[in-house]
Amino acid sequence: MLIRDWMAKDVLTVDENTSLMRATRTMTENTIRRLPVVSHGKLIGIVTDRDVKDASPSKTTSLDVHELYYLLSEMKVKEVMTPAPVTLDGNDSLEKAAVIMLEKRISGLPVVAADGTIEGLISETDVLRGFIHSTGIKDGAIQFVLDLADIPGSVTEVVQVLRTHHARIISVLTSFEDAGEGKKRVAIRVMAENGCNCDDLTAELKDTFTVVYHGQDELKSLGK
Repeated sequence: MLIRDWMAKDVLTVDENTSLMRATRTMTENTIRRLPVVSHGKLIGIVTDRDVKDASPSKTTSLDVHELYYLLSEMKVKEVMTPAPVTLDGNDSLEKAAVIMLEKRISGLPVVAADGTIEGLISETDVLRGFIHSTGIKDGAIQFVLDLADIPGSVTEVVQVLRTHHARIISVLTSFEDAGEGKKRVAIRVMAENGCNCDDLTAELKDTFTVVYHGQDELKSLGK
């Protein structure tokens, strides 16, 4: 999955000399948490709602409201922004974005072209949307979780059984951290179409492999 397919492309930006008050208003009015900072069309930094909060005077200050507004109107974005932020290319993978966000504990990254111009923003929400879409969970796919031998061809054997039962494979995810020694845990989501009998398929998988779990996620009650 490529970042360019999931990033926000209509990106609001600010100039480095924009006042902090104006940047704050832009974020509030558009319900966003970060603004790329540009100079002559090139990305030079990023300012977040956290930067604004950290730069704002303490609630215990003796300044009156007019003085506070004056300070914010005089303070420039360039004084509080993060210069030269971590960036990504539109052809980078969504998985790479997830790794960077997790390791650096940031919730969004600017996406820039080779010439330094900004092309988009990728947020943690965008990453989640991409992963959810790729798994097929919202399409009603049935999930089988199996512990297989960590050898070449073990997943292929499962796929052959699925094909025999006319199950359409939606996604295959593999993990090694939650399986035993010499094993790998494989989660496969399938759609039961074209005469696929789920009971017969499940029975053969259980007879042939170690099935840790099988079932279909119930999503209708979410949000109630």
